[in-house]
Amino acid sequence: MQISVLYFASARERAGTSRELYEWPEGTNVGAALQLIVARHPSLAGLVPHLRVSVNQQFATEEEAVPNGAELALIPPVAGGGGLFILMDGPLSLEQVVAAVQGEAYGGLVTFTGTVRNDTEGRRVVRLEYEAYVPMARQMFARIGDEVRERWPGARVAIAHRVGSLSPGDLAVVIAAAAAHRKEAFRACEYAIDRIKEEAPIWKREIYQDGAVWVGQHP
Repeated sequence: MQISVLYFASARERAGTSRELYEWPEGTNVGAALQLIVARHPSLAGLVPHLRVSVNQQFATEEEAVPNGAELALIPPVAGGGGLFILMDGPLSLEQVVAAVQGEAYGGLVTFTGTVRNDTEGRRVVRLEYEAYVPMARQMFARIGDEVRERWPGARVAIAHRVGSLSPGDLAVVIAAAAAHRKEAFRACEYAIDRIKEEAPIWKREIYQDGAVWVGQHP
């Protein structure tokens, strides 16, 4: 069977490619697939214990079989429901996410903006590079919106995140959360950014004057 394998962030750097095709026996599971990938790219061996794997944009266990024609992605560790869930290679608009959630029924509206710092632990940051598995990240943003509505009925959230190259001072992520009352709006906004940092397949590479590093990833 033929499988398309996607590599992101540090996995892409170690493999030297962002996508390639494999021919595997029928019934190959995720664990066996990882072994076959490492056999082709030994430089990935040290990273594999820290990876998550998705099959057709859904996280999968090592025991799960990989179906013919599937898209398998290697997901390195990440740094960290208004209906607007976007990733874009261009300036973000806080007004856009606010407009997606505001309404007369919502007495509380809370926003979060994350900007690029110019310094990390004494090292001057020249720029950031954000890479994402865009289709899966959009699905996860929408799932976060669903989770917000389940936890705080009636609340809704909108999320926009940058990809590509950013300079210090640029907006990297903007979130708006609205609810009938302020307490639920604050909690929904905090929950959304925490879930993005924990789960979304988005990676951040910090570029310094004297080097670069993938944030939160295994050395």
